Amino acid sequence: MPKIASAKKNMRKTRAATVRNRAQRAALRTALKKAKAPGATAADKVAAAKLADRAARKGLMHRNAAARHKSQIARAK
Repeated sequence: MPKIASAKKNMRKTRAATVRNRAQRAALRTALKKAKAPGATAADKVAAAKLADRAARKGLMHRNAAARHKSQIARAK
């Protein structure tokens, strides 16, 4: 357990960011899985692409990974 005030604050910030990132990553993975599944609607594909773009912008995933997922979504039938 940290004793220095700034270290305590950093620990709180990290814990909050971890919770937030975990929730966003789970939502992204669910959307990608739904969009790549056979019989996915256009709305599912658009929502997943939007989430991938946002995740890349926020640093949750690499921009090339987001581009790769968007390409896979576009190719999915």
